[in-house]
Formats: sequence, structure tokens, C-alpha cells
Amino acid sequence: MPLWVFLGLMNIETRKGAMILFWCSFAFALFCIPLSWYLNDWWWFGIMLPVSLWYLFSIKWVDKHALWD
Repeated sequence: MPLWVFLGLMNIETRKGAMILFWCSFAFALFCIPLSWYLNDWWWFGIMLPVSLWYLFSIKWVDKHALWD
């Protein structure tokens, strides 16, 4: 398992748990759009969107290599 996948899914043992993490982070990223517009500070959206994609790509890598418990 590559380091970026290990760090992205550290201590998450099931696909269901990983998908919950992805959807929560993606929902928070979407919530940050109007908040960032209002506060004129795009920091949270700029961080949460790449983190959500990192989780998604990590999940896809583990799916491809069938490493779920």
C-alpha cells in the first residue's frame, strides 16, 4: 500500500467507514462555498476539496487492489 493511501485511510478498516468519511468531508467542502463567499476567505474550501478527493482516490486504490477487511 502506498504511503498516500495509508495516510488517507489510517485506522479506517471498512469501505463503509471510508465512504462516510469521504461524504462528510465532501459535504463540508460544499458547505464552505457559501461560507467562504460570505466571509471572503476561501481557506476552508481550498483545503477540504483536495482532502475529499484524496479520500476518494485512496478508496478507489484500495478497491482496485481488494485490500478491505
